[in-house]
Amino acid sequence: MKKIAQGAEAKIFLADSKIIKDRFKKDYRIEEIDTRLRKSRTKRESKIFDKLASINFPSPRLIRTDKKEKIEMEFIEGPKVRDILEEKDYKKLSEEIGKKLAILHNNNIIHGDLTTSNMILNKEIYFIDFGLSYASHKIEDKAVDLHLLKQALESKHYKIWEDCFNSAIEAYKKESEQSDEILNRLETVEGRGRYKGKKKRAKQ
Repeated sequence: MKKIAQGAEAKIFLADSKIIKDRFKKDYRIEEIDTRLRKSRTKRESKIFDKLASINFPSPRLIRTDKKEKIEMEFIEGPKVRDILEEKDYKKLSEEIGKKLAILHNNNIIHGDLTTSNMILNKEIYFIDFGLSYASHKIEDKAVDLHLLKQALESKHYKIWEDCFNSAIEAYKKESEQSDEILNRLETVEGRGRYKGKKKRAKQ
């Protein structure tokens, strides 16, 4: 078993073409609270995987979970979109991202960490890392998901991010069942961000 990554709350291992995600204990937390948090987050993520499988969404398939801290899932071969977006037809790939995000939102799934580091290209784009995902029908949550995607593109792919995001939005509009409401709310979300930035600069 080989450790391939470690985040704020979990270690990721590769073993026999499977990914094992282990939410490790946080010593600074009260043990009872820590156990409850790891258990609830593991169960929530497992439910998201079940939902993704039920709609045949391109993502890893859940193999098993102990419902406490470990999740075993399918390993998806391929490069991260982060590493190849600027080398490929980035507008076409961005359209695919927008369409697939709309499918998630149509099924009330919020990804919560939409970066090109959490997308794998293998014949088509697979979304991975649903550790921050949750179920929600709220327009606000879907708009924030889009805002996170925009920020991630601007940060990592600053030379092409506007074309990428515009292409993603056009595809999102075609697939989304609530595009008008969500995109209107996105403007509100971005407006709040600009207001906070101005307020912060004014204090300096």
